[in-house]
Amino acid sequence: MKEQKQQSRDFEQQSVPAEHRRGFWSMFVIMMGFTFFSASMWTGAEMGTGLNLKNFIIALVVGNLFLGVYTGLLAYAASRTQLSIHLLSHYSFGTKGSYIPSSVLAITQIGWFGVGVAMFALPTIQFVKPLLAEGSWFAEGDRLLWTIVIIAGVVMTSTAYWGIKALRIISIVAVPAIAVLGCYSAWQALFVDKGGNGVELLTNYIPEAGKDISMITAISMAIGSFISGGTCTPDFARYSKSTKIGVSTTVLAFFIGNSIMIAFGAIGAMVWNENDISLVLVKQGLLIAGIIVLGLNIWTTNDNALYTSGLGLANITKLPKRYIVLFNGALGTLAAIWLYWNFCGWLNILNTFIPPVGAVLLTDFLICNKSQYKPLEEMKFKAVNWAAVIAWALGTIVALIGADKIPGVHVDFLSNSLPAVNGMVVAIIVYLLLRKPLNKEA
Repeated sequence: MKEQKQQSRDFEQQSVPAEHRRGFWSMFVIMMGFTFFSASMWTGAEMGTGLNLKNFIIALVVGNLFLGVYTGLLAYAASRTQLSIHLLSHYSFGTKGSYIPSSVLAITQIGWFGVGVAMFALPTIQFVKPLLAEGSWFAEGDRLLWTIVIIAGVVMTSTAYWGIKALRIISIVAVPAIAVLGCYSAWQALFVDKGGNGVELLTNYIPEAGKDISMITAISMAIGSFISGGTCTPDFARYSKSTKIGVSTTVLAFFIGNSIMIAFGAIGAMVWNENDISLVLVKQGLLIAGIIVLGLNIWTTNDNALYTSGLGLANITKLPKRYIVLFNGALGTLAAIWLYWNFCGWLNILNTFIPPVGAVLLTDFLICNKSQYKPLEEMKFKAVNWAAVIAWALGTIVALIGADKIPGVHVDFLSNSLPAVNGMVVAIIVYLLLRKPLNKEA
């Protein structure tokens, strides 16, 4: 009996019961804790040092407007059905076909977890290393780095094990803390650092040769900063008491919350001409506060990442989420340093594989089924809906071509537009064209 109660805690294989659904403020805290992620500040620093102020603002608004609309629609589907992204994909991809979105999303969320662990460990070293005795065992090579990485990974994994309640508790502390730190860092950069000339430096900023990036790249980075997490929105929005609560808290978090985090990172970076946010905090004398607050902030999003990756692999293996979380946390921790140093490449990958998943799911729910799905327990699903699989595959290939990720293949039109949008459009069209011909028996 105790085992059954524990196993049903995260509702891996069912809709969320009415008594477990939450109101606006509870959902708002959870979603803001998810999107208030230090990696978005790092993305903002990369965007800020690569654009002038006007182009940065345009890229910021366009990228996060896309995220807000996209995640809002996913939240609508989840709050109407109370199903996770992995169970929703049974309707569009089939039971076995749903393993594709579940595995893709799980892998990318494990990756985000690793990035977050490294983002905490690297600035922490700058504080801890001077405190060590010269020649100590920890100070040699990467021992201190890996010690901090492992400790952080274990702590963050342990709370993800406990599910949605733990996510809410940590978010209540972390969201206000990161808001205060970000505002203070931005204020100091504008009015204290550089002799108080921060506003002038910001408005007149011109990227250095070699650091500049195109508008398409910048918008793609803004979208890529949370397209993976955004596609997992149903895993949390399913707990909403109403569609209004689910959609509103999600749109606020992804459009406003993620925009704020990117802006926090960009302001300090553009004033200091430094795209590593941890180094900006060091120069501002905010290293200790940054370690504490960014650590809390990373903790909230990393817990969300492990939570949804656990749901994804639970859909495939049928094992309880809590056990899978332990494995995912260990894997993300071991890959943390590599993921951190390949962060921009990781964003480009997210921009190709993830958006077509959401596009197929939304097309099936909103257009093909007019926002009405039969209850999960009443459905007899196909094993694989090949229309969805083909649509996802072709959408991903088009997005990869647009991102110049297929050697020897280049299409000017695709390369000069947004890979994420291209992939979604192709996935939508292909799914609508193939759904009926490949499912005549339905």
